[in-house]
Amino acid sequence: MSEAPLLIAGLGNPGQSYARNRHNVGFMAIDVIHESYEFGPWRRRFEGIVSEGTLARRKTWLLKPATYMNESGRSVGAAARFFKLPPESIVVMHDEIDLAAGKLRMKAGGGDAGHNGLRSITSVLGPSYRRVRIGVGHPGEKDRVHGHVLQNFSGADEEWLVPLLSAIAKAAPFLARDDDAGFMNKVAVTLNPPPKKPPPEKKEQDGI
Repeated sequence: MSEAPLLIAGLGNPGQSYARNRHNVGFMAIDVIHESYEFGPWRRRFEGIVSEGTLARRKTWLLKPATYMNESGRSVGAAARFFKLPPESIVVMHDEIDLAAGKLRMKAGGGDAGHNGLRSITSVLGPSYRRVRIGVGHPGEKDRVHGHVLQNFSGADEEWLVPLLSAIAKAAPFLARDDDAGFMNKVAVTLNPPPKKPPPEKKEQDGI
């Protein structure tokens, strides 16, 4: 585990009108982590809001950029420079249209796949930071993507969204341990726990 603090940035657009958009699922994940552990109050800093706490005994900062999605790199970059963080100490949580709704993937580095928030961050930090990709599904046609991600989650979406965000929060300490495979496994087990084994049958004692 790195001695540097961990920075977990959730991506989204600030303002109540965007709060339940699919594009804001990164903000939503950060909020559930904030509620699930002992983090301090949100404070304005790094062109966003930040909260300090601890995950797996590692100092952790949660960040929600207030720059709007397309300029996320200004906020994430400012925090990364201030804390002198290497790429492996930065985790970005974001919506992913190339994953089916409710699916989750973890990766380090790679391309931006047309995601404007990632493109902005990569332009500032390079591509090597870690990403938690939260699937929101694809509308099927390229010209419908913008409207799709800026629509609110539906009531049907809540059936998978709430358990997934809760599982992400429960698995968050693995991110602090730099154990991305452990993070993914914990999310999977939380969402699909193994069946409980039936208790062993009691053998009747032979009569005397």
